[in-house]
Amino acid sequence: MANESGLRVDARENRERILAAAEQAFLERGAGVPLEDVAKRAGVGIGTLYRRFPTREALLAATSNARFLALAEASRAREGELNPQRAFRAFLEELVLNTSIYQSLAASLGTVLQCGTPGCNAITDECKHLLLRGQQAAVIRNDITFDDVICVVTAISLAVEQDASSQRRVGHLVDILFEGIASRPSA
Repeated sequence: MANESGLRVDARENRERILAAAEQAFLERGAGVPLEDVAKRAGVGIGTLYRRFPTREALLAATSNARFLALAEASRAREGELNPQRAFRAFLEELVLNTSIYQSLAASLGTVLQCGTPGCNAITDECKHLLLRGQQAAVIRNDITFDDVICVVTAISLAVEQDASSQRRVGHLVDILFEGIASRPSA
């Protein structure tokens, strides 16, 4: 019997068990945990896991979906309250913190964001929107691209992963990022 999402009940239950097991395993052991361990923890075969999530990045995207949706929604909600630079900075700081939830997620952030989940699409759209808004307000350089931003967010997230004390410095590291992307008055 299928439900409105098109998955049979047993397939939906397997998917939910895989996501719950992956979330727990990623939190405990990082994003590099063997997917066989995730499947075993979920009580499914590795083939079942790969049918639902053909790549590690697809599984990471699915486990991050709700957090990414919430991050994008929070950013949109405060847009009217913050100027373009502050709005983008706040978004980037939250993205770094969300990327640092699972050890090793940062290394594949760019690929994860291409997975097409609602959360990944929301993060991508919001980042591009805030980047354009900052460029139109002349507070962010026009030569900065979405890919540039993701590369630097990845670098900051990797630094946080490598040194727990860096987590307290996320705001400072994002400020350094902003110094680099800030629009400068022409000479």
